[in-house]
Amino acid sequence: MKSGLVSFVGAGPGAADLITLRGARRLADADVVVWAPSLVDAECVREHVREDAELIDLSRAASDDLVELFRRAARDRLKVVRMITGDPVLWGAVRDQVDACRRIGVETEIVPGVSPVSAAVSAVGRELTDSDQSLILTRVDATALPDATQIRAFAGHGATLGVFVAAARTGQLVEELTEGGYAEDTPVVVAYKTTWPDELLLNTTLGELEATVKQRKLWRHTLFLVGKAMAPGTKARYRRAENAAEPVEEAAEPTGERAARRTSWSARAGRTNRIAAARSEVPAQSTGETSQAAWRAVHSWQADARTKAPAAPKTVAKPDVDQTTLDMPAPEPEKVAVSPAAIKQPPRTTARADKLGPDKPSAAKPAAKARNTQAKRTRKSG
Repeated sequence: MKSGLVSFVGAGPGAADLITLRGARRLADADVVVWAPSLVDAECVREHVREDAELIDLSRAASDDLVELFRRAARDRLKVVRMITGDPVLWGAVRDQVDACRRIGVETEIVPGVSPVSAAVSAVGRELTDSDQSLILTRVDATALPDATQIRAFAGHGATLGVFVAAARTGQLVEELTEGGYAEDTPVVVAYKTTWPDELLLNTTLGELEATVKQRKLWRHTLFLVGKAMAPGTKARYRRAENAAEPVEEAAEPTGERAARRTSWSARAGRTNRIAAARSEVPAQSTGETSQAAWRAVHSWQADARTKAPAAPKTVAKPDVDQTTLDMPAPEPEKVAVSPAAIKQPPRTTARADKLGPDKPSAAKPAAKARNTQAKRTRKSG
């Protein structure tokens, strides 16, 4: 790994054992984990993240904080996991962050996850589509429904329709779907926080949908699955996670329970402005919560990753030396007698070779020439 790694991991619908094996492995190896406590169950963090990993609450971090984290990952070669509820490719809002990582030069990957749509349909024992039907999925923000013409056009196809919308706008949704062509007896599944400890699943019809939602006091983002594929069942019925083993009961029987609740994490988050948190601050599972961390398929290799000891250095076998041998003085070298005749004498060199070397001119010639020149001058002067 040359520049760090940022993994956008689908956390699944909520339960710790519904994350993929690859996602659990990335969490076990991560140096930094970015997550939103309101969207990802704390149990998933408790079960899969290392004790020494840095935790960052996404609700307290601005976009600039994430970009700076990506730069730090590239500089320090960190393994960063950005946890996303459900499947990152379905309204995961990861495109801008992936592009930012690529501009910085840090490696990225997207790890798919189990969609809340699949989890909800599985929980009620249904199938998203019949063999002759199509599926339409859409998401609406909390402020308004999409264009009425668009909703009615979706309804006109008669397909299975999945809508993520604030439950407070259920009345508007029912009105548009009815005008678009869905009959009042069309089966509807209402799924809120599927696979979470406070999961709520309702089986009802389009005509009874608004009253059912009001009875359960739902108002936050909820999944509505509409269509014949959600049959059988035309009476409003409900199932809670803690009563999953019991028969499905009539929704008309009040339970006095509110689906949405304030968690210990959200209460703690209101008292601090820090974007990072220690793993010890992740709230423990409350008494009575029956959600199981059935991730036994990955338990073995996770335990190995957390307790892996550094490889022992290779040892070289030492020769077996007796200590008495080490204490003995080193033997003196044996003396060999050599006759003087056997010693070769170096070759004798001439004075010229010794002083001037073979390539230098002789000093005698310039001296003789100087004497001849002096003699000529003497004769001329005489």
